[in-house]
Amino acid sequence: MSFEFSLEPLPRGVVLAATPLGNPGDASARLLQALGQADVVAAEDTRRVRALAQALGVEIRGKVVSNFDHNEDARAAGLIDAARSGTVLVVTDAGMPIVSDPGHSLVVAAAEAGVRVTCLPGPSAVTTALALSGLGVGHFIFDGFAPRKGGPRRKWLESLRGQERAVVFFESPHRLAETLEVTAEVLGEGRPAAVCRELTKTYEEVKRGTLGQLAEWAGENARGEITVVIEGGSAAAVSVDELVPKAQELAAAGLRLKAACKQVAGEAGVSSRELYDAVLAARD
Repeated sequence: MSFEFSLEPLPRGVVLAATPLGNPGDASARLLQALGQADVVAAEDTRRVRALAQALGVEIRGKVVSNFDHNEDARAAGLIDAARSGTVLVVTDAGMPIVSDPGHSLVVAAAEAGVRVTCLPGPSAVTTALALSGLGVGHFIFDGFAPRKGGPRRKWLESLRGQERAVVFFESPHRLAETLEVTAEVLGEGRPAAVCRELTKTYEEVKRGTLGQLAEWAGENARGEITVVIEGGSAAAVSVDELVPKAQELAAAGLRLKAACKQVAGEAGVSSRELYDAVLAARD
């Protein structure tokens, strides 16, 4: 069975377009048209967009300019001028512009200038990871990249303790093991999660398990582009103080105190450090 359809001419204005996460075959017919016909292609990386066009067999006839984190504010005015009389195509290295990628400054400037903005939908690491996670993700929040520094990262994780929706975020492979270790400590080692790496690429992998298991796995296996999905918790989580007797009981039975707190906290979805401190406080 075949379907016949015709593509409408590219509109004048700003066109945001999703690009493949890894497999060029995920490119839409509208993206191919836009790459070949746009007057200006504003790309996060000009080399990557040219490589993508080559892989798709498309010749970029318009002007290709860079539009990345450190120059997009300064670039906006010129792109708006170009969009008044032609089509400015905005693409990033992979996925949808603006979603933890450049594009926001241009959309804001276009709205203020009364220039039309439209979008060519397509691949997204967020929704792809959600679909592959195997978790309950009917409701979710997306938090971009996890904070790099320890203090802000812990504060961010603590804000998620009572979050009933699934949480999706990006992380660098170099920081993944540390981030998952702290996440397990704050949210509980037993919280179900999934690490999705190299989505749609040759070495795509989805690792599912508890936060504790994934933190241990990530030490030697974190490579490539990473998206993490954590299943939602319970708004009525048990308090740390309620768990002190159980941890004391395990410790009295011969388990090391830290191991006892880790086990109990993991099962309850609370911070093992806070439980450990609470047990010590109870002793005093």
